[in-house]
Amino acid sequence: MQRDFSRLKSRQFDVLICGGGIYGAWTAYDAALRGLKVAIVDQGDWACATSSASSKLIHGGLRYLESFDLKLVRKTLAERRMLLKSAPHRVWPLRFGVPVYKHSRIGSFRLKIGLSLYDLLAGIVQKDQAYHRYSRSDFIKRFPFLVPEHLIEGFTYFDAQTDDARLVLELIDGARTNGAVCLNYCKVMRFLENNGQVCGAEIRDETNGETAKIRAAQVVNTTGRWSATLQNGNLSYRLSKGVHLIMPGLLETEALLLTAETDGRVFFLIPWYGLTLLGTTDTDYHGNIDQLSVDEEDIRYLLTEANRVLKTVNWTEQDIIGRYAGLRVLKSSAEASPSSVSRDWELHVAENGLLSSIGGKLTSARQDAEVIVDTLCQNLGVNASCQTFGKAFPWLPEEDYKEWTETTLKIARGLGIDNSSAQWLLRRHGNRVSGILRLCEQHPELAKRIMPALPFIMADLIFSAQHEMVVHLEDLLRRRMPLLILAKMTAGELERLARIAADALNWDEDTMNNELDICSRKWLIH
Repeated sequence: MQRDFSRLKSRQFDVLICGGGIYGAWTAYDAALRGLKVAIVDQGDWACATSSASSKLIHGGLRYLESFDLKLVRKTLAERRMLLKSAPHRVWPLRFGVPVYKHSRIGSFRLKIGLSLYDLLAGIVQKDQAYHRYSRSDFIKRFPFLVPEHLIEGFTYFDAQTDDARLVLELIDGARTNGAVCLNYCKVMRFLENNGQVCGAEIRDETNGETAKIRAAQVVNTTGRWSATLQNGNLSYRLSKGVHLIMPGLLETEALLLTAETDGRVFFLIPWYGLTLLGTTDTDYHGNIDQLSVDEEDIRYLLTEANRVLKTVNWTEQDIIGRYAGLRVLKSSAEASPSSVSRDWELHVAENGLLSSIGGKLTSARQDAEVIVDTLCQNLGVNASCQTFGKAFPWLPEEDYKEWTETTLKIARGLGIDNSSAQWLLRRHGNRVSGILRLCEQHPELAKRIMPALPFIMADLIFSAQHEMVVHLEDLLRRRMPLLILAKMTAGELERLARIAADALNWDEDTMNNELDICSRKWLIH
């Protein structure tokens, strides 16, 4: 994956997609598979906003059953089932535990009914994917760090997990290999119109200031929280901020769904690269969309609620390893709480023909993108059906996945890669992992971990820098591999990684120092 701004010039596209998050990526991939001439651009990096700031879940949304949003739950559960089969390297099973205390807002009976319905909507018949009920003692054995006082019993249910930023990246690469022109760090300066209808855009390459006019029969706005900006404010939606904290490792193979005593909201404790992902909040946001931050109030809320149910842990702010915030785009609603607003999606069509994607979820983005591309094809007079449902992901190995996994892990271990890092390599890169293993064969020292506590090796860093359209140091260390949120990095450690990146990307000393300065100011704790 390499940037080539010249590929945008002097070409007529069927569709220009503005925004390289999960909705833009699925739309580009779907449209390219249908044979459309596609260009997709993002003013920043791929998945640089909400699409890399999620809870990393591919799930039906158990809590939506409370509001009887059965249509959304059925839709997302169907997508979960499909993705587990079509992308086992990218989406993997994750069971959730749900404790029931005397004071729990939802008691055992309601929870049992809800989990039964959840499994029914998912079409689950396999025993290993059905929900299970546990006695108090058995549930504590399963989650020994929970407060046992007033615990009545517990349940576990089935869902799935992903690495959101790499999910987007793989789809972008899939679009690219099917003919789409894909460029990050290209900003839409203005839309072009002909007889009052949008027919392209003027784009500026943010890396060097070069501009170009892109002609396209159709234009799609998938910029998320920037959608109104692209339409001069003529688009209405609601923004909700979600915050996550990275805490020390607590869980290994299962997660927890918990209910906050403060406001009754659901939040999660999720295993993530050997650490714990704690989140999320859900609060209305009216601030600067370009200056999103994690506030003290967000931190206090999450730590307080987690500590209420954790027996052996009393997390403080000093225990926080990393943090991030994202903005959900919700449909306009009079509901008092953002948590009460439906996560369903809609396609807005402006008077000038611009299509805008509003709302939605990481899990259901493929199905929503199908609607977008159906609309594009109808407008273009193209008779081509969607091919993304059930299609093997771009980086899925052609061999039997289980056999490929066993064989590749054996090769990786033979090269000196530790087992945990090897397993994450396969999930992160799929069939492209062969390129990383070749690096380890040529340079055995690259099989070592970048940082002792995290399952990432040096060859992964170098491969990602050279082959995954990295422009800035933050692209590499936050999204290609999430080191900046998984480690309390020192200035010295960041400089070491910046020098490795500089060598892989042929940066001169001034460029490296500038990248280091930007990354330090944003990510290091001062």
